Amino acid sequence: MPVAGDRTSPVSIRDVARAAGVSRQTVSRVINESERVKPSTRTAVLATIARLEYRPNRAARALAGGPVQSVTVLTSNTRQYGFAAALEGIEEATRAAGFAMGVRVVESGTPADVRDAVERAIEPAGALIIIAYDAPGIAALNTVPPDVPMAAMVETPSGDEALGKPWVWIDDREAAGDATKFLLGLGHTTVHYVAIPTSRRVAQRTLGWRGALKAAGVPVPEPVQAGWDPQSGCEVARDLARDRKVTAVLCGNDELAFGVMRALHQAGRAIPRDVSVVGFDDMPASAFHIPALTTVRQDFKTLGKACFAKLLAVIEPTGSSDVIESPRAELVVRESASPPPGSRPRAPARKTPARSPAPRNGKRVAGFRTATESGGE
Repeated sequence: MPVAGDRTSPVSIRDVARAAGVSRQTVSRVINESERVKPSTRTAVLATIARLEYRPNRAARALAGGPVQSVTVLTSNTRQYGFAAALEGIEEATRAAGFAMGVRVVESGTPADVRDAVERAIEPAGALIIIAYDAPGIAALNTVPPDVPMAAMVETPSGDEALGKPWVWIDDREAAGDATKFLLGLGHTTVHYVAIPTSRRVAQRTLGWRGALKAAGVPVPEPVQAGWDPQSGCEVARDLARDRKVTAVLCGNDELAFGVMRALHQAGRAIPRDVSVVGFDDMPASAFHIPALTTVRQDFKTLGKACFAKLLAVIEPTGSSDVIESPRAELVVRESASPPPGSRPRAPARKTPARSPAPRNGKRVAGFRTATESGGE
């Protein structure tokens, strides 16, 4: 029989049952905290588990119908910054809580692929987190059976569609509006927008940009639809780069912004002297680009932790798990935005203390929180 310290022969549940003089089913009930075990038997089994240094197998516990202790994340993307940072936050939170975590990739938005991914992700005594930032993610969210515990990271909801649902998000509609107001405040007569894909008819980020332009009474250009990566940004921005009336561009993410900046460089237009560029996400490379990118910081890592906290509230509604608020977006002012040639800012930056500490020399500009940085700090 294995003894404590003997690592060449892993202790099994059968070994515990034999040493405690009970059945394997009784040991399983003790491990899964079943009430169908006498206190004296529970004490004896737990003592045997400690003596033999038995480590219960999570998969076996799940199959036994024990409490939820594993999470599978369903996502269509593991490489883009927002998705990857969210996964990092979820992993840290699940590990700290003693949960196992797995990732299942939704290969496409076709009904067959979505259904297959969801079915494979559902396990006994397991829960799901859905990263629903695109069409496959939304389809997966809508396919999960109602009896499966789950939480989701979503685009900013509209109206009351999130009422009562275990969803978390960063208000990118408000953030896009703030970034647009910032550029208008520098003196630009309008702001063009290069958009990332969306699962909605009109993305909330697009609505924020458009709403700020309409509120200011300035022309509203047609948004330029792009993909996710720098190559897409460079390709779709070539017409914008040739148009000398374009002086400010807001981009749906930082990778698109890098591509837009490349197209502007190829067209002989200097940044920010001729054209200001603002991105979204604040991925790590943004501070080290030349010029350093002004961008909207979105803390996806903290959002991932908030999503897991929301899931815990679903699993244990009467539990005492901590509530983690979804982070707010912040405009990080660096080097890629300035007044247009021959223009003075409409609303000069006001240096007033922020109501709460902002990261990296945070301050308020034009009525909303920003953080000012120089490149590479």
